[in-house]
Amino acid sequence: MLYKKHKRLVDILSRIVVIPFIWLPLVPIVFTDIILEIYHHICFPLCGISLVKRNNYIVFDRAQLSYITTIEKLSCLYCSYANGFFHYATAIGLETEKYWCGIKHKSFPGYIELVDHQGYIEYGDKKAYHDRYED
Repeated sequence: MLYKKHKRLVDILSRIVVIPFIWLPLVPIVFTDIILEIYHHICFPLCGISLVKRNNYIVFDRAQLSYITTIEKLSCLYCSYANGFFHYATAIGLETEKYWCGIKHKSFPGYIELVDHQGYIEYGDKKAYHDRYED
């Protein structure tokens, strides 16, 4: 909670301006979450893909801390949900990608490869592609 170290009036006013922009994405996140869950629970079983365990990604434990204020607990709930949701959505996306296209992206300077792509076929490796996916 680095904001606590910024006590000047300009810092406080900046936070007041920023807060609505932080909370504004909540509505589209919840909407996207609903759509993602529908997709996840319909399509994964139909494709034989194991469901991703939501509670491994979205954790609400910070609100139990006695040393943070009620407003901080509310903010922690939001951040836990939003960041956990994006982590969860990424996991669902990766499982989808693994099923439909298990090929790594072409590497370029600055590209950060996802750790979850380690089992994917190298970009441009036609032989590995045919060995793995063609009968």
